[in-house]
Amino acid sequence: NIYVFGMGKATFVVAKALEDILSEKISGGIVIVKRGQAGTLHRIKVREASHPLPDRYGWRAAKELMTMAEMTKEGDIVFCAITGGSSALAPLPVPEISLGDKRRVTELLLRSGATIREINAVRKHLSCIKGGRMALAIFPAEIINLTVSDVIEDPLDYITGPTVPDTSTFDDAVLVLERYNLMDRTPRPIRNYLQMATPELETPKDFSGLPVHTFVLVKSASICEAAAKKAKTLGFNSMILTTYLEAESREAGSLFASIGKEIQRHQRPIRPPCAVVAGGESTVVIRDKPGYGGPNQEFVLGAALKLDESDRVVIAAIDSDGTDGPTSIAGGIVDPSTVARARDQGHDIFAHLVHHDTSSILQKLSDTIVTGHTGTNVNDLKVMLVS
Repeated sequence: NIYVFGMGKATFVVAKALEDILSEKISGGIVIVKRGQAGTLHRIKVREASHPLPDRYGWRAAKELMTMAEMTKEGDIVFCAITGGSSALAPLPVPEISLGDKRRVTELLLRSGATIREINAVRKHLSCIKGGRMALAIFPAEIINLTVSDVIEDPLDYITGPTVPDTSTFDDAVLVLERYNLMDRTPRPIRNYLQMATPELETPKDFSGLPVHTFVLVKSASICEAAAKKAKTLGFNSMILTTYLEAESREAGSLFASIGKEIQRHQRPIRPPCAVVAGGESTVVIRDKPGYGGPNQEFVLGAALKLDESDRVVIAAIDSDGTDGPTSIAGGIVDPSTVARARDQGHDIFAHLVHHDTSSILQKLSDTIVTGHTGTNVNDLKVMLVS
């Protein structure tokens, strides 16, 4: 038998390609996608769930997936299309904690400014499916992982975590909660489970000799490489500044704009007209009740505050899946006129940033970037053009 299992924001296109190629050879399967991404597959079930916070639909779909996984047997081939967003889309918490507890700690982590690796170190140790546990349900059937990376440097246990060994530990999970001062606000069942975990509850660390084959179809840096290549065809000098961007969004945007000013005034580190490209994942620390927005929208507004009206710089930033944070907006674009245009309409960009209410001001300025669901998820893209 050949099965297709998966979850994530870039999973549907992989599953569709497998169905197009293998057709009736597929015995069955199930994929879990972000609500609004579902299409029609004929031999693979498609379930929708919430992202970035888990919901009961994802929980039900994850239970259904694991039931099917446990039915596989030796001699079967299982294609696993696990891509970015899988942790939220397939929540299957350990019996000691509730889905509500899992949702609460996820929300705390997302608001803390923690990196995706840190967030997943916690989530993997609260799950019956992540951290290699899905693979344990599938063995001794053969696993072929086909993944799209949304994590810097493409670490396998973070981009296809349910079906490869885990490198993080319970101690790592506890340290993350302590590092961001979240332990006291974390639901008690989660605190107790993490702090009292015994060695036999640890995630699997070694699949040596087991039938697992992993292929990274698209690496996280690919989006930057493609953007830089496209810029050259449009006549710009181009450079990839970094694919390792991990910083607070507003401050990172300000720094990005300052590099643009350096290029314009001193022609370094590249001569204009040029395109400067960066990738990675910037974050936002949220302490009070936020407005509506996302990290890429904060990035561009942080950049806008740094630009003078005499600058010849345009900066755009998007989330490659088409949804920045909890919004339906991919990102935003700003130029030296952005602050003045906002002021003319009676808006203070700095105040919007303080309240993390970035979507409304970008929409009023017609400076949002809206792509709809892109069908992929390879982290964020920041692009700056300097003339």
